[in-house]
Amino acid sequence: MAATPVSQSSPRTSIRKPAAAAVPTRQSIKSAQTRGRLIEATIQCLVRVGYSGTTTPLVATEAGLSRGAMLHHFENSATLIRATIVELHERRLRAFRRSSEITEHDPATMVGAYWKQVQKPAFVAFQELALAARTDPELALIMRPLQVEYRERFNAEALALFPEWQSEPQHLAEAIALSQTLIEGMAMSLMTGALDETMVPALLGTLEDRIRALRPTA
Repeated sequence: MAATPVSQSSPRTSIRKPAAAAVPTRQSIKSAQTRGRLIEATIQCLVRVGYSGTTTPLVATEAGLSRGAMLHHFENSATLIRATIVELHERRLRAFRRSSEITEHDPATMVGAYWKQVQKPAFVAFQELALAARTDPELALIMRPLQVEYRERFNAEALALFPEWQSEPQHLAEAIALSQTLIEGMAMSLMTGALDETMVPALLGTLEDRIRALRPTA
């Protein structure tokens, strides 16, 4: 999908949620639902045909809308892609919060939850965008600032959700970076056939052991 260039003066879409607004109207709810359909359609197209094949007409068809209706909500492909990246980041943050709330923060449970997360279509869609941004400067202008913001927000939330690590924030950052790099790399390697699936349990176990070694003592 060829994204419209983002000018230096254009406001950057933030991942951060806006301040509380007035009670939503029926029209605003319908508009939000339509935007959600378009973002979900974009994710499905990215998974099925990749970034280069994800065009605005295809997204509109996938969402069951006319292209004119789509342009009413997203004026061009750049705004749609930006909104899709923000939504993908939000899904990762929500999954992270859920896993931290329902467990005793045992590394095996957390690693297992993360591994399940990267098996979902949203992970494939995000990787399509991340890889395309390497050679697409217009997409990179959208992707990279949001990546930095997401990483900062993720690390800040992790420190708040895991108070047992607050005495060793650097170790927590290392555990997060190691988990993301290994688990996401394993998922990509499985998709490309570079990793034997029988190796997955042992590699995840090694990651769990490393996280336990980094975790502060009581």
